[in-house]
Amino acid sequence: MVLRNWLVAGLAVLGVALPLVPVTPDYWIVLLNAIGLSSLVVIGLVLLTGVGGMTSFGQAAFCGFGAYATAVLTTSMGLSPWLTLPIAIAVTCTAAALIGLMTVRLSGHYLPLGTLAWGISLFYLFGNLEVLGRHDGIPTVPPLNIGGWDLYDNRAVYFIIWALVLLAAFATLNLLDSRVGRALRALRGGVVAAEAFGVNTRRAKLVIFVYAALLAAVSGWAFAHVQRAVNPTPFGLGAGIEYLFMAVIGGVGHVWGAVIGAAAVVLLEDRLQIILPALFGHSGNYETIIFGVILVLLLQFARSGLWGLALRFIPELERRAPAQKTAPTEAAPLPRRTPPRRGEPLLEVQSLQRNFGGLTAVKSLSFSVNAGEVVGLIGPNGAGKSTTFNLISGILPPSSGTIRFQGRDISGLGPRDVAAMGMARSFQHVKLLPDMTVLENVMLGAHLRGRAGMVSAILRRDRTEERRLRAEAERQLIRCGLADYMHVKAGALPLGQSRVVEIARALSLDPLLILLDEPAAGLRHGEKQALATLLDSLRDEGTAVLLVEHDMDFVMNLVDRLVVMDFGAKIAEGSPEVIHSDPKVLEAYLGGIE
Repeated sequence: MVLRNWLVAGLAVLGVALPLVPVTPDYWIVLLNAIGLSSLVVIGLVLLTGVGGMTSFGQAAFCGFGAYATAVLTTSMGLSPWLTLPIAIAVTCTAAALIGLMTVRLSGHYLPLGTLAWGISLFYLFGNLEVLGRHDGIPTVPPLNIGGWDLYDNRAVYFIIWALVLLAAFATLNLLDSRVGRALRALRGGVVAAEAFGVNTRRAKLVIFVYAALLAAVSGWAFAHVQRAVNPTPFGLGAGIEYLFMAVIGGVGHVWGAVIGAAAVVLLEDRLQIILPALFGHSGNYETIIFGVILVLLLQFARSGLWGLALRFIPELERRAPAQKTAPTEAAPLPRRTPPRRGEPLLEVQSLQRNFGGLTAVKSLSFSVNAGEVVGLIGPNGAGKSTTFNLISGILPPSSGTIRFQGRDISGLGPRDVAAMGMARSFQHVKLLPDMTVLENVMLGAHLRGRAGMVSAILRRDRTEERRLRAEAERQLIRCGLADYMHVKAGALPLGQSRVVEIARALSLDPLLILLDEPAAGLRHGEKQALATLLDSLRDEGTAVLLVEHDMDFVMNLVDRLVVMDFGAKIAEGSPEVIHSDPKVLEAYLGGIE
């Protein structure tokens, strides 16, 4: 961290000093300005693609919105360029929101194809509208002006461009290090778990889409006043592909990689356009071939890009949590739910059924869970237990039947609404975010207990709430025996500990009912005893637990009641002693166990 801070500070000082040196050629200042303008767009792509997992080829078109908006307003209406900046941002964000409402619903290869489609459409729209000058564009755009001084000089504009880059970079880093940022980071590979803890993933995708468009609009606005003319050429599909290429080369998951990637492509492209024609004896787009080879090599040997390569050799560059055990965070506790009285009906499942085509996975299932009760849901593999969990938690809608939670019918509710009512869960196949620390994964579980939004995160006005969320996550990790693993990447944990992290994450929601899907799988004997003690303490506090587990010794010594399923239907229900001797259960599941 110390090395990283010194590096950033050193680069900032160098950036300030370079244009002030009279011997620095104007040519290099022009290149640095081009790198800065590209970096603004690529920082947005890092957030959109590297964090949100949404590949976009159309970011250049959003640059066009920003450029054309300020060009029209300054040339036709005589507005100051600085007054047009918020208008250009508003126009671009409105367009991005409308486009995003349709685009972010797409998944798989349909998403990048969708961005290709609207990127091409907007390029031809810019070139065919009379008000935008068609393909000739809008000439004589006025330069930026400060205190009556027109900034014609590239050296003067340099400081404005790079001030915008630094603001964008630090705003993005602040955003990622927040409640909203954890929700955005959960989009890449953790959508199901994020939804189960209250993250509105569709809205999060739209937010990240609009934010990336906003940064592109700022770049387009500055571009218009630096070039002093706007036409459709810089905002076509080729430019969109080049921006994405910069993000991949720099490191699509790293904010500072955006700057490195933009610099690498701009400088390399400039040199290749001189070297390759001389080498081959005639001009041509040979640099495109070289870039293609570089991209293939990077994807083969260094998928995290140049910044990722730097992290291998200089790990201190990475913003990392402390490796050692730290003192607990001091903060006011988060508000707690008021639990119902012990023994009150909490969850009531009546005639629940789920069909997948001609297959009935859950058939006419009925049972209940009371407050302060631990209920086991058992059965052989394929009995429908995990499907039942998905139905109860809102991940799957039931084909028929009703599910009531605290007396309210939740059969048609999604996982976010179910979580907001006080139901948390773990998963049969662990769903942690491997690139986030254990502490950050558990803080994601407390998402609904925070209120700070995107603006507060960017301006660092959310620090008090962040400390409270962090303190809650630390408390649950300590309670689950994972105090020594808080700052370890979740992907480095063995399966058993990963399951315990999921339990800590679920407890961070402050649930009234917690659904645990095979929590003891992968745990050693001592760890199972610790888990049983934890579940006993939850029962004493009035928290209800619905448990799916295959370890019969663990289940029989823990639960108050058992519900036994086979082929999607309930075949028995009762105390462990009754179930232990039930002939239907012995035949279907327990076999010869005594």
